[in-house]
Amino acid sequence: MATTTSNISPELASAFTALSTDQQLGLLWFIYKEIGKSITPAAPGASTAAPAIAEGLFKQVAEMSHDEQLQVQRDLVEHKNNLVSREYGALSDTTKLLFWYLLAQGMDRTEIIPMPDNYTLEAQAAQCLQQLQQLEHAEQITMLRDLVAGMGVDPSSSPHDPATGL
Repeated sequence: MATTTSNISPELASAFTALSTDQQLGLLWFIYKEIGKSITPAAPGASTAAPAIAEGLFKQVAEMSHDEQLQVQRDLVEHKNNLVSREYGALSDTTKLLFWYLLAQGMDRTEIIPMPDNYTLEAQAAQCLQQLQQLEHAEQITMLRDLVAGMGVDPSSSPHDPATGL
């Protein structure tokens, strides 16, 4: 599945991808906590989202141990060639956003490994959050969708990986 980007803030996108894997995951959590109420109506109800598919992938992850759940999230950010990354990569960009929204909700319910209580963002990640918060609501949603769109592995363009058989 090809991803599209909006070019709302290429600087923010670059700053986000320059963060470490765990800081990207932490930032996604803080975005959910800070502007999640705005994302709620936009992600699940979006016309191009496939809720059943996002929920199916979420349920796969929810059935894993917390350590495995964290590894799946890291694998998505790091474009690791595995089954979940390929399934994610085949989703539409809006369905990817919905999947991350479901993960954040699962973290709130502790179905998904929660963020440590004392977790803080590093300066660069905090700056990304601040830049995102300065965007208009629709731009925030579009930017967030853009950030998660490139994660995972596009199964249609990824070469065969003999180590995983995928």
